[in-house]
Amino acid sequence: MYKILKKRQLNENVMLMEIDAPFVAKKAKAGQFIILRVDEYGERIPLTVADYDREKGTITIIFQIVGATTKLLSTLNEGDHLKDFAGPLGKATELEGYKKACVIGGGVGCAIAYPSAKALFEGGAEVDVIAGFRSKDIVILEDEFKAVSSRLFITTDDGTYGEKGFVTDKLNSLIAEGNKYDLVLAIGPVPMMKFVCKATEPHGIKTLVSLNPIMIDGSGMCGGCRVNVGGKIKFACVDGPDFDGHQVNFDELMKRNSTYKEAEAHDREHCRLYKGVENDA
Repeated sequence: MYKILKKRQLNENVMLMEIDAPFVAKKAKAGQFIILRVDEYGERIPLTVADYDREKGTITIIFQIVGATTKLLSTLNEGDHLKDFAGPLGKATELEGYKKACVIGGGVGCAIAYPSAKALFEGGAEVDVIAGFRSKDIVILEDEFKAVSSRLFITTDDGTYGEKGFVTDKLNSLIAEGNKYDLVLAIGPVPMMKFVCKATEPHGIKTLVSLNPIMIDGSGMCGGCRVNVGGKIKFACVDGPDFDGHQVNFDELMKRNSTYKEAEAHDREHCRLYKGVENDA
């Protein structure tokens, strides 16, 4: 059992939890993820390691309340326990040797971008962070990013905070100003990552993206998380989740990610997970 030590609401639909998981914290690195179950009847869901503290033996997770399990997870409080918390899984992001990087996060993807920005900054790199959101009311981790970046730029689609526009608008302007990045790391909605890669490719800037395909077991056995990278099939859970963005077939990824949209929107009357959430509400 894994105890919830801290719970904090970052915005209306995004929660932060710090979990007591010393064996996971001992080996966790930026870019890796865990798979958890809330209780013995729950489904297994992957969540990125947003932060870790080896001395305290804790792992921080940040999640958006979008489905049955994240809704159920959000009802738990400090002192409650999770049934399973397996990890760290996936390959850690390779962040050594870079001198000037631009880390880009979109929405809740900022939670995944944060540990990489932190690792780059602590490793001595000059780090620009671009954090993009739809509007001011859903901005998260602003103070945390300020602490691990040389410059932080916040963009909002509607202009209610920071600079109006998309993250790609800011990236293009920074490149045009003469910033010579040796790495761009983009994490967020698939269309956002696709257009970041289109912006960096003409300049030959190495660009990594963290992919979020359908994932089940996290060990590479089920094949659910397969992605097309450079014309070859890779598995995000064991080969990634980070890949060369210029090699990713984003159109195929978006098509696969929408495979179960109808099933996900189906009447929840027969779903044991949702019944449990509704009864607890």
